[in-house]
Amino acid sequence: MDLKILSLATDKTTDKLQEFLQTLKTDDLTDLLQSRAVKGRAVGTFLRAIFKGSPCSEEDGALRRSKVYSCCIQLVESGDLQQEVASEIIGLLMLEVHHFPGPLLVELASEFVGAIREDSLVNGKSLELFPIILTALATKKEVLTCGKGDLNGEEYKRQLIDSLCSVRWAQRYVIQLTSMFKDVRLTTEEMDLVVAKVLSMFSKLNLQEIPPLVYQLLVLSSKGSRRSVLDGIIAFFNELDKQHSEEQSSDELLELVTTPADELYHVEGTVILHIVFAVKLDCELGRELLKHVKAGQQGDPSKSLCPFSIALLLSLTRIQRFEEQVFDLLKTSVIKSFKDLQLLQGSKFLQNLVPQKTCVSSMILEVAKNSVHSWDHVTQGLIELGFILMDSYGPKKILDGRAVEIGSSLSKMTNQHACKLGANILLETFKIHEMIRQEILEQVLNRVVTRTSSPINHFLDLLSDIILYAPLILQSCSKVTETFDYLSFLPLQTVQGLLKAVQPLLKVSMSMRDALILVLRKAMFASQLDSRKSAVAGFLLLLKNFKVLGSLSSSQCSQSIGATQVHVDVHSRYNAVANETFCLEIMDSLKRCLGQQADIRLMLYEGFYDVLRRNSRLANSIMQTLFSQLKQFYEPEPDLLPPLKLGACVLTQGSQVILQEPLDHLLSCIQHCLAWYKSRVIPLQQGDEREEEEGLYHELDDMLESITMRMIKSELEDFELDKSADFSQSTSVGIKNNVCACLIMGVCEVLIEYNFSISNFSKSKFEEILSLFMCYKNFSDILAEKAGKGKTKMTAKTNDSLLSMKFVSDLLTALFRDSIQSHEEALSVLRSSSEFMQYAVNVALQKTQQLIRTGHVSGPDGQNPDKVFQNLCDITRVLLWRYTSIPTSVEESGKKEKGKSISLLCLEGLQKTFNAMQQFYQPKMQQFLRALDVTGTEEEGEEAGVSVTQRATFQIRQFQRSLLNLLSSEEEDFNSKEALLLITILSSLSRLIEPTSPQFVQVLSWTSKICKEYSREDTSFCKSLMNLFFSLHVLYKSPVTLLRDLSQDIHGQLGDIDQDVEIEKTDHYAMVNLRTAAPTVCLLVLSQAEKVLEEVDWLITKIKSSVNQETLSDKMAPDASSQAVPPNLLIEKAIVMQLGTLVTFFHELVQTALPSGSCVDTLLKDLSKIYSTLTAFVKYYLQVCQSARGIPNTVEKLVKLSGSHLTPMCYSFISYVQNKGNDNPKCTEKEKAAGASTIMAKVLRETKPIPNLVFAIEQYEKFLIQLSKKSKVNLMQHMKLSTSRDFKIKGSILDMVLREDEDENEEGAAPAHREQDREPATKKRKICLS
Repeated sequence: MDLKILSLATDKTTDKLQEFLQTLKTDDLTDLLQSRAVKGRAVGTFLRAIFKGSPCSEEDGALRRSKVYSCCIQLVESGDLQQEVASEIIGLLMLEVHHFPGPLLVELASEFVGAIREDSLVNGKSLELFPIILTALATKKEVLTCGKGDLNGEEYKRQLIDSLCSVRWAQRYVIQLTSMFKDVRLTTEEMDLVVAKVLSMFSKLNLQEIPPLVYQLLVLSSKGSRRSVLDGIIAFFNELDKQHSEEQSSDELLELVTTPADELYHVEGTVILHIVFAVKLDCELGRELLKHVKAGQQGDPSKSLCPFSIALLLSLTRIQRFEEQVFDLLKTSVIKSFKDLQLLQGSKFLQNLVPQKTCVSSMILEVAKNSVHSWDHVTQGLIELGFILMDSYGPKKILDGRAVEIGSSLSKMTNQHACKLGANILLETFKIHEMIRQEILEQVLNRVVTRTSSPINHFLDLLSDIILYAPLILQSCSKVTETFDYLSFLPLQTVQGLLKAVQPLLKVSMSMRDALILVLRKAMFASQLDSRKSAVAGFLLLLKNFKVLGSLSSSQCSQSIGATQVHVDVHSRYNAVANETFCLEIMDSLKRCLGQQADIRLMLYEGFYDVLRRNSRLANSIMQTLFSQLKQFYEPEPDLLPPLKLGACVLTQGSQVILQEPLDHLLSCIQHCLAWYKSRVIPLQQGDEREEEEGLYHELDDMLESITMRMIKSELEDFELDKSADFSQSTSVGIKNNVCACLIMGVCEVLIEYNFSISNFSKSKFEEILSLFMCYKNFSDILAEKAGKGKTKMTAKTNDSLLSMKFVSDLLTALFRDSIQSHEEALSVLRSSSEFMQYAVNVALQKTQQLIRTGHVSGPDGQNPDKVFQNLCDITRVLLWRYTSIPTSVEESGKKEKGKSISLLCLEGLQKTFNAMQQFYQPKMQQFLRALDVTGTEEEGEEAGVSVTQRATFQIRQFQRSLLNLLSSEEEDFNSKEALLLITILSSLSRLIEPTSPQFVQVLSWTSKICKEYSREDTSFCKSLMNLFFSLHVLYKSPVTLLRDLSQDIHGQLGDIDQDVEIEKTDHYAMVNLRTAAPTVCLLVLSQAEKVLEEVDWLITKIKSSVNQETLSDKMAPDASSQAVPPNLLIEKAIVMQLGTLVTFFHELVQTALPSGSCVDTLLKDLSKIYSTLTAFVKYYLQVCQSARGIPNTVEKLVKLSGSHLTPMCYSFISYVQNKGNDNPKCTEKEKAAGASTIMAKVLRETKPIPNLVFAIEQYEKFLIQLSKKSKVNLMQHMKLSTSRDFKIKGSILDMVLREDEDENEEGAAPAHREQDREPATKKRKICLS
């Protein structure tokens, strides 16, 4: 039978074939087809024969075709056919689809939908035919009758797609179905339906099936809906990441059940690769991705950004056209995220409204950690982003050797965080990816070498962290060795930082150490001073860190050597011996430096103590070197005065005077080395070795003793430096005398410390110390007297005291706290001199100030943070005890001496130490506050339970008592300096209190009480107290009500702009009085109002962006949120409350008779700002009105308030300001000429804010009109038309001008002449218009 069909098909005509096929039953025909297909015998030829004999023009033929199609689809789906046979059948069916009539196409398509709904497909091969059927159906123009009415082909196709997207898809066919749609021409609505359906299937698939599905979806997105596709993919993986992190944090056992991290991140990596590949082929997809992220930027960056989207963006940087845009976008996101975080942390009002989200920085770091899972396409972007952040937001300026941030404190903090994030990204990437370590290291070193003019501390810190992580891996790195060649050309600070950073490498790599030594030896003989300094710095560093056999251990040195370096123990006995030879060679090189410039000698003297402490076996060599150097300037004759050859220390070359030998630093170095060696090393030595070395130390002791005695005996004339000597800076003699005087003062300080250390509280020694101090003071007084106002660098050098911080701490403790009976007699000598005690406290102040300025202090252990911290604790404890025990009022009433009292100096010292602690030792604050416990009664167990908040509150109470005592005194006895210092200390300590604690509320209440009850006319005190009050208040709640109360007080004190109106004075805050109301308090409240407006602006931007995102989601799922409660309702209410209270605040101030100048200017600018904010809020409601929501009553009330209480007053205030400007007294011609430019500048400054304010009001009214039309609510009924800007004629002024014209007119009042005279009168009138 089948053969006959085939033979008939070869005929030219199809009549016989048709007749034969009509005689066959359909089942027989399908059985034949099935048997041939299963056996794989020329099924294609057989199918063609059937189709040839079944023309679609005839009803029987069309029906037969339909049955054959159904049979073929079942055969293909059965899985009984060979692959080739199945493909051939599908191919033939595809070719014949377009001949089908519409109703049969509908039937076929419905079968497919039914099969998908019932999950009756076996292998899905037949789905290849479905898109062809849909395409053919869409081309049918005739009306097709179906159950729901008459539809054409295109409409029926839409209905089928709708049905298909509403049925459940079997998991195994999702990818095939998605792939199928790429061959169908889809409208935008159909595309959205399909994309939404596919995205909804993501969560139902296995993780491994997601990448191929994403690929098919991306191919499909070329037809449209790119944004929806990207949004869906990003949202899906963001949700997966969140679930994964929650599961990890909740229970480690869940990892056995849930998706393993490796699998998830590998899938994410593959999906990212697919998207990047799709973007390369379709740039529009990349643009949509950037639009998606930028849209989220307007409000909350953490909503549009997640670890997955950041990884995707970083991968996109490999495409050149998107590289710059992506990095700019990420930079902006990082900075905005940090700024938002700062804003939230500084405002309790915002914290209550907006939950704190994950910071973008933590997401980027998460991406860096996840990149270990073969995300090679992300790593390059990470490196570039890290360096971009460090380059863009690192410190920009160098001042006195320190990097300085430029800009406001908020931007400084933000920049520091962004720079630190860049460093963390690079460090994390360095740890994870071995392949790119070389590149990161090279880029860091390149920046260190090339950026000589800008600060590079952040790169040196990163380099140090990198080397600390992998010293053994980097020991053979040639790039580090190459960098050594540039040491001679780099600034000294950079050299020191670089050598400190590479120090761990020098410990493990001999070749690197040899390369460095070679470079340093060359630099030692360079002609440039900086190169030689670098060589000395390098050699000293090597001496400190290469231990010689037999040196004391780090515990004996009371200093941990390896605290900031890698502890690699590669020094065997042989190495230690080699180290000794190596170190002695370096010592020989350094000895030659003692014949060079003073700066190089100074570096040696400052470095030798650290070398000795770290490498005690070099003590003999160092002490011999110092001893021989001192002998050159020492007068051995016991009766010769003075004992030192000061002339030899100063070199005169023509008119130039150069310090040749910093003798004071040499003596200081000897004194510290001697004291350390005697206390640490000699007690451990025995026998001959001890006797051998003691001789040198006895000789040095004798020399210092002799210098002490002779310095005491020496008069000013012995130094040839009495009061009649020349100390001017214009002559070489004067400069030389200044230098010599500074040297003598330094020597006196060194001898004071030396004698105190060996005194053992001997009265005679303390008398010597006092005599040395008097010698010091004589020279200090002469220099101060001669210098006068013209202080120069040389005299300023005396400010750096040579006393060590440890000694200052011990001295202050002895002077103020030592109550041991046996010490009493000796200490009474020093205590009898208030000048000496003042000097001791002053040096403590100076040391603390030096720490704040440079980050370290001069002298031994000045670079050791732990030692400095300990000394700072001791100094603070003593100063605190002294100040609280003897108040300033008691001390000043007893003694009337010039200069500050000791108590006031102690208070100043406390202010500086609290500042230094918060700047450098924030993590140790608990330890610091515990050290301040003067009583020391707490037990260890109790100490552990006391929080920082409780300890800080205890200290605050002490200073509050002091301030209350001050305020209780009479106005004329009020010590402004002390009060200011107390407020500064209270501000510092209040930052340590947890804002949610009851102690914080107590401090706020106390500050509020002081402002309410005490009145002082001191403006600086008022300013600092109010600043403290505001800084506390914003962390408790919004300050708008406080601002309103203060504005009423200011209005009451200064009076109204209308002099006829009598104001009832309010007395909310006594601190607001006639003297402080303006400009002090006025400017303060205006600056606070600006901050509140900034917060409100931020909230408006946030809710605007969320409305945009809601609108987008509504488009994707129209029915989802129609009934939902608006999520921004709470924020909207808060904004209305803030703006309403601010309107009443400005209502008071614009009626206040403010003095001309900064108050008026600032008020006008802030009025413009509140109108801009109100306009933004109105625009938000214009946006919201597009949805079903109306305008809340509270907003109507706000508009009414602004129209009735603010706008009319603003125009009155403008008139007041203009009239005040016109009423200025007349100046003489000479004054006019001299101040013409000043007046012009003032006019320009004063005239600019007024038009800006008027424009802001008009913009507000313009958008109110638009909102009224849109919302059908008349919001303009409360807005009065402004009269101030109508060009009205003032009758009184007109009469006056006309009378003047009549007097000038001699010809009488002829009408024609009057008409002529009116023209100039009009010009005059314009001047008077308001």
